[in-house]
Amino acid sequence: MKNIIVYSIAIILPLPLLLLFSRIAHPNWFVALLLIYAIPYRTLIDGSRLVSKQLIPWNQVWKLLIPGWVRVYRKDLYFKK
Repeated sequence: MKNIIVYSIAIILPLPLLLLFSRIAHPNWFVALLLIYAIPYRTLIDGSRLVSKQLIPWNQVWKLLIPGWVRVYRKDLYFKK
């Protein structure tokens, strides 16, 4: 996932679906899906981008779950090619 456009689409695509689901379903489901998006989904998406850019090995992706750890790679995720 070296392409920034593919990465951005992978991040943004679930958000309209979450908003639509928030209007249709019970608020508890929305909160649960929002947490799933924020914690495991974004960790895997960010981790796969960092692995494809060879900045971290795949077995270190779990560290992105630690609060603040993604900030270390923020510039590499969004701005560097």
